[in-house]
Amino acid sequence: MLSDNMKSGMQQAPARSLLNALGYTEEEVKKPMVGIVCSYNEIVPGHMNLDKIAEAVKMGVAEAGGTPVMFPAIAVCDGIAMGHIGMKYSLVTRDLIADSTECMAIAHQFDALVMIPNCDKNVPGLLMAAARVNVPTVFVSGGPMLAGHIHGKKRSLSSMFEAVGAHAAGKMTEEEVCHFEQNVCPTCGSCSGMYTANSMNCLTEALGMGLPGNGTIPAVYSARLRLAKKAGYAVMDMLKKNIRPRDIITKDSIMNALTVDMALGCSTNSMLHLPAIAHEIGFDFDISFANPISEKTPNLCHLAPAGPTYMEDLNEAGGVYAVMKELDDAGLLNKDCMTVTGKTIGEAIKNSVNLNPEVIRPLDNPYSKEGGLAVLKGNLAPDGSVVKRSAVVPEMMKHSGPARVFDCEEDAIAAIKGGKIVEGDVVVIRYEGPKGGPGMREMLNPTSAIAGMGLGSSVALITDGRFSGASRGASIGHVSPEAAVGGPIAFVEEGDIIDIDIPSMTLNLQVSDEELAKRKAKWQPREPKVTTGYLKRYQAMVTSGNRGAILEVPGQQ
Repeated sequence: MLSDNMKSGMQQAPARSLLNALGYTEEEVKKPMVGIVCSYNEIVPGHMNLDKIAEAVKMGVAEAGGTPVMFPAIAVCDGIAMGHIGMKYSLVTRDLIADSTECMAIAHQFDALVMIPNCDKNVPGLLMAAARVNVPTVFVSGGPMLAGHIHGKKRSLSSMFEAVGAHAAGKMTEEEVCHFEQNVCPTCGSCSGMYTANSMNCLTEALGMGLPGNGTIPAVYSARLRLAKKAGYAVMDMLKKNIRPRDIITKDSIMNALTVDMALGCSTNSMLHLPAIAHEIGFDFDISFANPISEKTPNLCHLAPAGPTYMEDLNEAGGVYAVMKELDDAGLLNKDCMTVTGKTIGEAIKNSVNLNPEVIRPLDNPYSKEGGLAVLKGNLAPDGSVVKRSAVVPEMMKHSGPARVFDCEEDAIAAIKGGKIVEGDVVVIRYEGPKGGPGMREMLNPTSAIAGMGLGSSVALITDGRFSGASRGASIGHVSPEAAVGGPIAFVEEGDIIDIDIPSMTLNLQVSDEELAKRKAKWQPREPKVTTGYLKRYQAMVTSGNRGAILEVPGQQ
């Protein structure tokens, strides 16, 4: 056992004395030591139940012959951090989570790990750590929130943000907004639409790192506790069979995850996290891989914010495995990829059934023949940009309009809410990328303001920042290279015409190469917005959005 390095032999008697101080018996010390990485806290609604999930996991590990040992991982609530300096500290936690988990796991020589994340950066951060540490590992999340109910309709957090925009436009009273506020988030769990947290939890199933149901069983269901116990059993079985994350997370399984992403209509943030996870196994994931996958993968689900269905509906329809079975019937998955169950993907999904063709459209009746995401390139985004096209209305799939240019999110929000943005405009928010932010803030507030003010079918938004999975509309993010490093988005001027063509996957500025060259020659880098602390170190090491905002030592690749 790996843990023998820290607990066996005369040389390790001091370590055993410290384990005694923790209350472990001699019998417990002799068993495999399983780290339970739990991101429980009291500020993230998706994490408030993780203490119960952890206890269930610990019970499963103990029943299966291991000794569970819990340690924490941090978590930021993107919804609470949204719209102020706190959002600069969201994406950056992905690497803190990966690094700290790596440190804890290797320092204490755990034989296996069970990861208990739930919200946006915990899942990819812990997947990155799993690939690095490479001991048997299973994921079990806290599960999604149930949808809220307002005036007989299901609602979610994106409805809340859009209500604020509607209030600014005079379309909702303060009392009506308050009613939304009290009812859109009725339970614990990750927010109830196909936002980033639920996207990534669903993709743990597609990757093979989560048990069936991990992405969709609601947080408040007792089935979630049963799943947690099964995760404890499963990790001990993996230990016996020596199945490790790098046996599961492979180039083929990542491409499977990208395919499932397209069918589900996942958050654009998956196009930051899949490259980062791939980087950990030495796979150079190009975001342009998305387009050929998208061209042959139908979009089968329209969960909020793209449509009127929610995670609880997907769960009742058969969950991620039912979606994967539909894709497998079209020959779109690699069925030989391993899973934490010890079965291949093909074996695991063989008996899955689509129980609701209104929630999971069958192959002969998809929402669209193409997948949910698209990567757009052109002279405005030479290295690519990302749009959730499944959440774009038909009339905005092609759009040309004048640029309304802002150098930070706050200025754009003020203009939108102040009625200065009109139909046809293309809002450009720059210097919000990984380096420019720093931290690549999500732009849910401006997209929600645009939607809430009734401009969602006539105004586009382009940024080198990123979008929440709750954003909808012609919202194009991850524009690379970003403004802070002299990407073309830095040279856009007020009134320039921008051409968006999502079907052709292009994003262009109607400015000649010669004029762009002149503007580039005049451009000067901005002074750093942050000069101290973690964000300063992050800014120095982070790469562009098209590379997954991974961290590299400057000058080394």
